[in-house]
Amino acid sequence: MSEFNQIQLIKRRFFAMRNGIVADTIRKAGFDYRMIFGLNLPQLKDIAAELPHTVELAREMWADKRTRESMLLAPMLYPANELSREEAIQWVREVPVTEIADVVCHSLLRKHPEAWEIAMEFVSSDVDMERYMAFRLLFNLLYSRPKDIKPFAEAEYAANSPLTRSICHAMLEEIEFLEEGV
Repeated sequence: MSEFNQIQLIKRRFFAMRNGIVADTIRKAGFDYRMIFGLNLPQLKDIAAELPHTVELAREMWADKRTRESMLLAPMLYPANELSREEAIQWVREVPVTEIADVVCHSLLRKHPEAWEIAMEFVSSDVDMERYMAFRLLFNLLYSRPKDIKPFAEAEYAANSPLTRSICHAMLEEIEFLEEGV
């Protein structure tokens, strides 16, 4: 039996792979984590591939809001078919920055059977990050529902929110491209 538990082993792996230059850059950008190891997404995906994908481990990693890499790894470990809609909504409300939002949407929420409903829950939110999450998730669903998504993206783009404007612009360009191919 190991003298370290699973979380300690993961943190030791983060430490072994740390990149001080990247960590310093992230810190200087104003991110408010206690621990930043500077790992990139391919490194985190490699770590995730070697770990059990369990609700318990994902929740434990997600609960460590002080460590950037823990929050990035958590959605990679959570089995989407075991995520309740209520917990998905809770995660959306807890996301601190767009980097985490992107990974949560891409690695977890887009695979959820109620992804559309989760996005619709937040598409008109007064909280910028929640709206960003809704549009980031809708971007992942774009090819299956471009006509349904277009009016939401147009309205949000017109609202000129600094957080969502660029993602809505990209969505509208992609929808235009898809419409040209019809």
